[in-house]
Amino acid sequence: MQLIDGKKISDDIKDEIAKVVETMVADGQKRPHLAAILVGHDGGSETYVANKVKACERCGFKSTLIRFEDEVTEEELLKTIADLNADPDVDGFIVQLPLPRHINEQRIIEAIDHRKDVDGFHPINVGRMSIGLPTFVSATPYGILELLSRYNVETRGKRCVVLGRSNIVGKPVAMLMMQKHQPGDATVTVCHSATENLKEICREADIIIAALGVPGFVTADMVKEGATIIDVGTTRVPDATRKSGFRLRGDVDFDNVAPKCSFITPVPGGVGPMTIVSLMRNTLLAARHEIYPAATK
Repeated sequence: MQLIDGKKISDDIKDEIAKVVETMVADGQKRPHLAAILVGHDGGSETYVANKVKACERCGFKSTLIRFEDEVTEEELLKTIADLNADPDVDGFIVQLPLPRHINEQRIIEAIDHRKDVDGFHPINVGRMSIGLPTFVSATPYGILELLSRYNVETRGKRCVVLGRSNIVGKPVAMLMMQKHQPGDATVTVCHSATENLKEICREADIIIAALGVPGFVTADMVKEGATIIDVGTTRVPDATRKSGFRLRGDVDFDNVAPKCSFITPVPGGVGPMTIVSLMRNTLLAARHEIYPAATK
């Protein structure tokens, strides 16, 4: 069993990005600029955005954090998005999800200029990804593919089971895994709450990507010998032994599943760090106009 070290790979990629930025600045180009909108004080979102700001510093990016209280109106958010769309110094920006219930998340996502949508959530970018065109690939799916690539996990012709059908992870990673590239070229099955014979389907998988948000859902009797397991789950569970009072637990029963695997990601330290560094990659692509030429902005 080999542990897939997402933290190490993400650190390597940040160093690679920082070198590119140094060259850009030395050539007289401006630093990439990532902005983030954070609404409210959700603990998970606070931590995630703070980590994004740190990643920007590591990569040599300029970063801007715009904060609102939970009571912010949808119209105020839309006005801020319009301002960021029009700001030539901002290369890309994100709106941290989830948003309060009175805000229509899909309306917010669609208001973002797709050329600055470095989260890869806008329907135009999702559509481009689905047919294999260059685009900003949503961060978690891109991070998963990067881990598979850097650990030389063979995917061509392999059976891949994706657990979960969310727009953020399940659907896009399934589309990416079936496309004609490496990693990719896999035979993909997407399972969800209505799937019958789930254990039997999982036991045939060479690769399982678990993105359900259900701690410990994938058990040893669902995994065949030699499988590769990618655990996307990051659920906070109570832990009185921790200063924070909680710990992160993945969708996989790691202790019992790991001995059966060829490769497996831990939680934390697996997919999580790759999600943030993938956002950095997309911001660099936006700053260099490698997806959408500058003339179209």
